[in-house]
Amino acid sequence: MYKLGIDVGGTNTDAVLIDEDLRVAASVKQHTTKDVYTGILAAVRTVLKESGVDRSQIGQAMLGTTQCTNAIVERKGLASIGILRIGAPASLGIPPMVDWAEDLKAIAVDTAMVGGGFEYDGKELAPFDTGAARTFFLGLKEKGVKSVAVSCVFSTVRNDHELEAAKLCKEVMGTDVHVSISSEIGSMGLIERENATILNAALYHVAESFTEGFARSLADEGVTNADIYLSQNDGTLMTMEYARRYPILTIACGPTNSIRGACYLSQLKNAVVVDVGGTTTDLGVIQNGFPRESGVAVTIGGVRTNFRMPDVISIGLGGGSIVREHEDGRVTVGPDSVGFQITDKALVFGGEVCTATDIAVRLGLADLGDKAKVAHLSETFARKALEALTELVEDSIDAMKISSEDVDLILVGGGSIILPEKLAGAHTVAKPEAGGVANAIGSAISKVSGNYEKLVDYLVTPREKALEEAKAEAAELAVEAGAVRETVEIIDVEDVPLQYYPGNTNRVRVKAAGDLK
Repeated sequence: MYKLGIDVGGTNTDAVLIDEDLRVAASVKQHTTKDVYTGILAAVRTVLKESGVDRSQIGQAMLGTTQCTNAIVERKGLASIGILRIGAPASLGIPPMVDWAEDLKAIAVDTAMVGGGFEYDGKELAPFDTGAARTFFLGLKEKGVKSVAVSCVFSTVRNDHELEAAKLCKEVMGTDVHVSISSEIGSMGLIERENATILNAALYHVAESFTEGFARSLADEGVTNADIYLSQNDGTLMTMEYARRYPILTIACGPTNSIRGACYLSQLKNAVVVDVGGTTTDLGVIQNGFPRESGVAVTIGGVRTNFRMPDVISIGLGGGSIVREHEDGRVTVGPDSVGFQITDKALVFGGEVCTATDIAVRLGLADLGDKAKVAHLSETFARKALEALTELVEDSIDAMKISSEDVDLILVGGGSIILPEKLAGAHTVAKPEAGGVANAIGSAISKVSGNYEKLVDYLVTPREKALEEAKAEAAELAVEAGAVRETVEIIDVEDVPLQYYPGNTNRVRVKAAGDLK
């Protein structure tokens, strides 16, 4: 059986076939197209042709896509939604979407704040106002709304009212309505968790489009026996149904795929990964084989959220970054790029724009295109450009480190040819042979995970019991997402004391992962 991994980036769409022993049978890199699926089809068609693999032997197909991120940033394809917050009278001071851009606020057809919610210790603030919620849902139904976001005060401690609201919503609006509840998506902090839930609800159209479109693309190419999975942003996979429920979890899956692919190719379990594309460079950290999560709120398209996101730094540097010499003699690289037009615009390909790739060819770091077309670039100019781009990366490496010690570094991505093999802050630099398609490899070899988080008072529930219960919950979530129960293992456990809470309250977080079914 073979696995087909595809990763759609802003510049390139990569595809890779992996055999049963997780060896790369074939890999290709195609330009990403405006409609995305044309590029996916071309990548699938090419990798199948190069490998000669029988299509019926492909048992699993994995897709990593930037479409949810693009939909939020570009304000395209987002669904009209209703927003219900359970927390009156405690949370009336700050309404939902209070700091959102006006063009993005337009997705909300109607908003309501009703009685209910909980204290930090799980005590009820007020009974859930089912009458007000029912009236609100009836209004949404009349307006033709098909997606609803439900949030509740301290629902990460107790989600009873959210679950009750979701059940009521289905009863009133029909079983086909999409309901996103905040306790399944975000972390502590009502506003940020609510924001993430609103975005998740608004993405359901986009999720249906890319899941159905990917399945259709595979069927058009004769790949009909494959189970289909989507990459999520913790470096693991989810089923198509899970992706439709939680499309927001696909945001930033590209960098995490590269991190997982880099881990597999280099066999390093702890390192900093530098993924250089055509337009941007993403830096992330491998911890025990999985991407390190961000510990702070993350802004997406101008919206502050707190759901699970990888700790990634992105800088405007890539193979297509434009190099300029200024009047004062300074040489700068990027942040603008020729992107997927590099084969038309870069000097080595007969174009008229000097790019980072041209600098790499001029200095002998890479061998592609026509070297004669960059011979006129002075070595002094080229060296200044290399120093400028190297400094950008070295500063970012320092930002990812948690100590002053040098780290292991892994260079991947098609644009990694622009970087030297020695970088300050790194005592070893690995450059895997198949690193150009590390993102697609990461998608193909990924496992399935479950993440559990809750506030627990150890004076009420002893620590050992709380952790065991959390591990069991995380394992169940992994199975629900598509993992084989017997292969699920706990890969991360964290409990953090919260000084500002009474008693011995801790935030317990557990992550489990297992092989695909």
